[in-house]
Amino acid sequence: MTADRPRRPARYAAEPGSSPRLAHLDNLRTTLVAWVIGGHALLGYSAVGGWAYDEVREVAFAPATELVLVAVLGPSGLFVIGLFFFIAGLFVERAVARQGPGRYARERLVRLGVPWLVSALLVWPASVWLADAAAGRTVSFWWVLAHRQPLLDAGSLWFALVLLLYSLVLAGWIAVRGRPAPSVGRDRSLTGRTVVLAAAAIAVSSFVVRLWFPARSGQVGDLHLWQWPQCAGMFALGVLAARHGLQRHVPDRLYRACGAATVLTLAGLPPLAIATGLHDVARQAGPYLGGWHWQALATAAIEAVLVVAGSVWLVGVAERRFGRGGERSSRWARGAFWAFVLQGPVLMATASSLRWLDLPAEVKAPLVAGVAIAVCFWLGCRVTRVGGARSP
Repeated sequence: MTADRPRRPARYAAEPGSSPRLAHLDNLRTTLVAWVIGGHALLGYSAVGGWAYDEVREVAFAPATELVLVAVLGPSGLFVIGLFFFIAGLFVERAVARQGPGRYARERLVRLGVPWLVSALLVWPASVWLADAAAGRTVSFWWVLAHRQPLLDAGSLWFALVLLLYSLVLAGWIAVRGRPAPSVGRDRSLTGRTVVLAAAAIAVSSFVVRLWFPARSGQVGDLHLWQWPQCAGMFALGVLAARHGLQRHVPDRLYRACGAATVLTLAGLPPLAIATGLHDVARQAGPYLGGWHWQALATAAIEAVLVVAGSVWLVGVAERRFGRGGERSSRWARGAFWAFVLQGPVLMATASSLRWLDLPAEVKAPLVAGVAIAVCFWLGCRVTRVGGARSP
């Protein structure tokens, strides 16, 4: 007679042939992917920009609408990508320990490197060319590929390239220094002091890096170097947090403190913007993007608080509110990565195909967002079902 094995929590279920998954983090990642797709759809009709369709948009938001969107949705742009890197960091050491550094590195090259390369050389240039053609611009695919800046732009897949680089560096470090000790059984929790230090480090390094690489600047491969302090910092914080079991449970005290910091920061942004005379984000954004400006320092500090405290808090929210799994949510979670990968061509094609609709941007942008989210996840689920692909 064998001894009874401890049961896994209901939200901690393993897929055949894969590592165990946490349903609440899968659900959080699915929500974030849908949020990013919808946000890019809205940015395509915005004067602020941030998505390639804004270069050929047929209608734009009214200034009042734009101001509301910036106030309501804008802050999420400061931390959503960092949260993706945080979640990736929560699982990376376990994946390297399970597969070994060499196999892990090869797997990352295939799952992240190949989609990025295909997007940079074919899919994204073709998507931009399609939007240009729909808008009546006479440019060729080859011109878009060779002359559009930045060179080797892969659209939203810049995220995959940067995550690949970080993952390879960590795998190489582990190959040299040895595998990390397993995190199971450690009682010590991630402390508030660590969270504060992480936010301070990200704030200072973001301000310094943006002296040379202002926010929204482009580099070869669209590496988003101006965002690397946030991305690298959150990836490292995720690795550290996983050693203390944060992927399974965010302690109540830390959860409440991070939630309060996040809510207070978000609540303070509108009055701060009004007090500093920021009324037209598209025209007045310059000093906030980088350089020796107090606005750039304030932006880096606010961004750091939101990305660090907000990420820990949202992981805690997901644990407490969205921990239930199910066939439907599991299917969406498996397709979330490919929905993210496919959003570029889907968004550009959807917006281009709806150019003929004589509707204001306030109606057209949400329509594009809804259609694109549905199509991206449908395609993502089809890819995983047919190819057996899994999210990173």
